[in-house]
Amino acid sequence: MAGKFEVYADKGGKFRFRLKAGNGEVVASGQGYESLAGAKKGCEAVQRAAAGADIVEVDS
Repeated sequence: MAGKFEVYADKGGKFRFRLKAGNGEVVASGQGYESLAGAKKGCEAVQRAAAGADIVEVDS
């Protein structure tokens, strides 16, 4: 099963998204947005960025 973005309103009235893997585990979540449209645009931005993203190691 493919992953999915869930868009929802939080308790403070902001809109957020979470990306769930096919097994239902949350693998990423977004910031609070003022509008539903903003949260959906955030999902689209993650999709675009992840498509060609490299995996790099950084020092902590």
